[in-house]
Amino acid sequence: MNTWIAIGMTVLGCYAVKLAGLLVPAGAMERPFVRRLAALLPVALLAALTAQQTFADGHALVLDARAAGLGAAAVALVLRAPFLLVVAAAVVVTAGVRAVGAG
Repeated sequence: MNTWIAIGMTVLGCYAVKLAGLLVPAGAMERPFVRRLAALLPVALLAALTAQQTFADGHALVLDARAAGLGAAAVALVLRAPFLLVVAAAVVVTAGVRAVGAG
């Protein structure tokens, strides 16, 4: 039953955040600082999530196959590869490193 309470609280929290966003006056969203923040914040959050999922294992920092896959994706992005090729490069390198036993 505790799981359903957690799910219900999460649903209510998401709804409250969405409602709070809708209640912000339109004039506040037109300020240059808010526009810059709204443009940059999702990128920063996604980068932080990627770093946390790649280099963390519980409370420890690790350097394993996930880091190699992220590196391969970064190289593919620098070479301006299509998105599916970037993902495929990351998957293949990560799987290869794990198959070799280094990760």
